Amino acid sequence: MISLLGLAGQSLKNRRATALLSLLTVTIAVVLLLGVEKVRTQAKASFANTISNTDLIVGARSGPINLLLYSVFRIGNATNNIGWDSYQRLREHPDVSWTIPISLGDSHRGFRVVGTTNDYFDHYQYGQKQPLAFRQGGPFSGLFDTVIGAQVARELGYKMGDSLVIAHGLADKGFNQHDNLPFTVTGILAPTGTPVDRSVHVSLEAIEAIHVGWESGARLGQGLTQAQAQQRELQPEQLTAVMVGLNSKIKTFAVQRWVNTYPREPLTAIMPGIALHELWGMMRVGEQALLVISGFVAVAGLLGMLSSLLTSLNERRREMAILRAMGARPLHIILLLVSEAVAITLAGIVSGVFLLYGGLALAQPYILSEFGLFLPLDWPSSYELSLMAGVLVAGFIVGLIPAWRAYRQALADGMTIKV
Repeated sequence: MISLLGLAGQSLKNRRATALLSLLTVTIAVVLLLGVEKVRTQAKASFANTISNTDLIVGARSGPINLLLYSVFRIGNATNNIGWDSYQRLREHPDVSWTIPISLGDSHRGFRVVGTTNDYFDHYQYGQKQPLAFRQGGPFSGLFDTVIGAQVARELGYKMGDSLVIAHGLADKGFNQHDNLPFTVTGILAPTGTPVDRSVHVSLEAIEAIHVGWESGARLGQGLTQAQAQQRELQPEQLTAVMVGLNSKIKTFAVQRWVNTYPREPLTAIMPGIALHELWGMMRVGEQALLVISGFVAVAGLLGMLSSLLTSLNERRREMAILRAMGARPLHIILLLVSEAVAITLAGIVSGVFLLYGGLALAQPYILSEFGLFLPLDWPSSYELSLMAGVLVAGFIVGLIPAWRAYRQALADGMTIKV
């Protein structure tokens, strides 16, 4: 057996160019197979970790996925708003520990503006109950202070003390800008890999101030100056959504029922975890497509190796015949060719893993900053190990095909090859 492995090594060494091409094919297939799987699983994990330790999200009567999309992912718009009185009753509910009011509808240069309170920075959590952290500055202290996400600061080049102007709605045009009341950057959040990075946060009172004189999305009257806004008592009339933390998880369904049957206006309370699960279920088609693509990549790599082995086998018929003439049994020929295929596959798997992790180590900061996706350099999961084992088994099966052809070739056929 040892001599057979040595013979296989010498054979691969003599055909190093062909063997290296086969190795490269398998390596690329493994890199793409494991890379797609990592992106798929980490995208799902990042998606699920967008919000954490929030028991309920309350909004106007709507579907749970729509409420989740606009309140957490800043996608789409609310069907209606929540009255301020309803929010006050919710906040005073005996089972409610904390609330984070949210007002949406404005933007700044393509980034959504979130009107909220400092409770947002105290209670909002993501990932594994990770709180928000400030890279620079801190929460609101003045009426026209703004706290921006990491991606906003990076893409727009903002730093502490810079001024910015908020636009009414999602279109950032000159005619719909609240340019009479500019904001000052007083805080920059650390990266989270969530929609928080792409948000501009201002106070609820500031949202009210910039909309004085506006009606139905149009400026109909004279707006306030900063001095007038500072002296005016500003209280929101409506909110877009409210994130709720409860004193006890046991009370979740009771509070949810209380909200859903609230008599003064139609409201909806959803549990973020369940809504996230439903949303990912709708995206299952994309997940399955990624799996199919990665499978085809692996098959293409193995077919490339098979083509290389079959091509080299036709050139090695004399070699096979000489081995048979020297006493090698058909089983030895089969083991020789199969061991070569397994060796190439195993080397391709190992080099593919090293290449993937090396590439991730270099690209990890860029992927996190540009796409908000964190790809950890952890040990391969059991599923990834099973994928590698599947590739190795497939390599073994691929090696059986040229081995079977060599077995069926007659001794005389190999000795009478025309040169």
